[in-house]
Amino acid sequence: MSAHEQSERPDATDADGARRDLESTIAADMRAMTAESDQLGRVFGARHHLSANDFRALLHIMVADVDGRPVSPGELGSLLGLSSAAMTYLVERMIASGHIRREPDTRDRRRVILRYDEPGMDVARQFFGPLGQHVHESLSALPDTDLAAAHRVFGALTDAMQTYHQEIKSTG
Repeated sequence: MSAHEQSERPDATDADGARRDLESTIAADMRAMTAESDQLGRVFGARHHLSANDFRALLHIMVADVDGRPVSPGELGSLLGLSSAAMTYLVERMIASGHIRREPDTRDRRRVILRYDEPGMDVARQFFGPLGQHVHESLSALPDTDLAAAHRVFGALTDAMQTYHQEIKSTG
């Protein structure tokens, strides 16, 4: 924007700066939330003898399931950056520990998908259930309109991160 355009809109610079500050604050909040989430994941993993990859695998399985697109072992291996052999070992260990199970994909019987198994869900509920209660209590004072706006913001942030991830995967 030229100096002349800025002089015609004196509040534009202030508004642009306030917008940048707000976006920066949201990015800082997201980093802080990611760091806290990572710490919770580490504690959960340590308590249940899960490696970082095990925990990441469980998280990807849950996210895929919630999104209605269950993940296959091969897809999970790609998400985790693991070889086929390492992925097979991880899946076998996670099945033996009761965290996940294999099942045929109802849309393509040749394909196998991974799902949480009941013992694994019970363990996750016991650990993360209290967090859900804390979240509920923390959000209870906020109006639904704020929660809807936050959901849109988280969706936009997730889209931005996925876009950037795809960009760096294709160039690197």
